[in-house]
Amino acid sequence: MTRPDYLTLIDAATWAFIRKTNAFYPPDTATLSIPRQRAIYDRMCAAFDTPYPPGVTARDEPVAGVPCRIYPGAQPTVLYLHGGGHVVGGLQSHDGICADIRAATGLTVVAADYRLSPEHRHPAAFNDACAVARALAGAGPVILVGDSAGANLAAAACHALRHETRQIKGQVLIYPGLGGDLNQGSYLTHANAPMLTRDDVLFYRDIRHDGPASEGDPTASPLQDTDFTGLPPTLAIAAECDPLADDAPAYAAKITQAGGRAQAVTEAGLIHGYLRARHSVPRARESFARMTAAITAFAEDRWPCC
Repeated sequence: MTRPDYLTLIDAATWAFIRKTNAFYPPDTATLSIPRQRAIYDRMCAAFDTPYPPGVTARDEPVAGVPCRIYPGAQPTVLYLHGGGHVVGGLQSHDGICADIRAATGLTVVAADYRLSPEHRHPAAFNDACAVARALAGAGPVILVGDSAGANLAAAACHALRHETRQIKGQVLIYPGLGGDLNQGSYLTHANAPMLTRDDVLFYRDIRHDGPASEGDPTASPLQDTDFTGLPPTLAIAAECDPLADDAPAYAAKITQAGGRAQAVTEAGLIHGYLRARHSVPRARESFARMTAAITAFAEDRWPCC
């Protein structure tokens, strides 16, 4: 197998982002306690934050018993589910991303602080995501958006709720991990990619479950569902230099084959976690604009979304 030449694939601005990110992580990070890893992750995320755009405000308020942060705006509502491997992250780690989505779209954004592993194993986070999505859909139309582990939860919630409500107008999944085959494709080609490795994926998968992950469980691995009908219009965005890269196009293809609407985009030269680089890396800025344009398109019932 030919190893990717990341020095060629990844541009200088993205490498600067990678170096800045890695500077927060000591060599022994993997051996640190989960609370310590969370603290490091939160500090790293904060380093990329910028002040809220003009006119954006936020308040913390529970939805369906789940702690949430609400960025008021127009309807429909965007439910944002943060990344972090189901282990790290929360309302503060993705605060800037949510504020920028609110500014770019004008829509209300609700960020859900779902429960994390290992204290709360699967399906706790899935149940929280479904509870918030169900409550928001009961009040009006909603668009589900998530990155990485949050994209997994967004897709899983769409699968679970598709026959219960027609108020989910679309889903936007950013570098999602959806339960693809870890023994082929991008999981091998990009096994040692910057920012996320195949070993990292295995660690997060195993810590999410109390024992081995169940095969064919769409609440944990939406790609392993046997039914892709009835899903909302979908944009799935992959980062090229990411072991998860194949999951987004594979998922979009399954929806299309089932008669639904789905687009997949693979962002050339980008790496896992690039949303934090949206202010410093032109490629990431363009992808963020593509993401928010799709949210707006779903809000206006337009297709194609990008």
